[in-house]
Amino acid sequence: MPRQTSHVIVAKEASGPQKPSKPRDPVASGERDAAHNRVASHNYFLLDRFEAGVALRGTEVKSIREGQANLKDSYGLIKDGEAFLLNVHIGPYSHGNIANHDATRTRKLLLHREEVRKLLSKTQIKGHTLIPTRLYFRNGRVKCELAVAKGKQDWDKRETEKRREGDREARAAVNASKHKMGR
Repeated sequence: MPRQTSHVIVAKEASGPQKPSKPRDPVASGERDAAHNRVASHNYFLLDRFEAGVALRGTEVKSIREGQANLKDSYGLIKDGEAFLLNVHIGPYSHGNIANHDATRTRKLLLHREEVRKLLSKTQIKGHTLIPTRLYFRNGRVKCELAVAKGKQDWDKRETEKRREGDREARAAVNASKHKMGR
C-alpha cells in the first residue's frame, strides 16, 4: 500500500529577517514637492486650487525628479477648451542627448472638460489668473497644483507682511516667557 504524505505549509514569521528596502527618492515617492512656487503667495491671493496632470516628455520627467523644475514666472492659460502651462522652466536632463527637451516649452494640462469650464469661468473675472503653485508626483505621475489667483497691490503685500511680523513677535514673546519660567 502506498504511503500517504501530508504537506505542511510553513508560514514565514513576520518578525523574521526581512530584506532591507531600497531607499526611494523622496521626490519620486511623493513625500516632497518637486517644485514649489514660493513667490505666488506673496504676489497673489490664492483662491481656489485644482490638481492637473501635465503632458511631459520622458527627459522632462527625469529632470523633474532631479529637481530641475522652476515655477517662478509660470502661469496657466485656457485656449480652445484646453488648458496649457506656460513659462515653466524644466532644465535639461543631465544624461540626455541631442533629443533633450526645450526648457520652457508650452505644456498641456490634463483636466476633465468640466474642470476646464470651471477654470475658464473663474479666470474670465477681471484680475484673476491661473498660477501653478507646486509640481509633485502622485503614483509615479507628475501633477501640477493650479490656483485661481488675484493679484495683490503693494499695500496688500505690506499688510500681509505686517501681520506676519506681528505673529512672529507674539510667538517670540510667548517662547521667551516660557523660557523665563523654566529657570
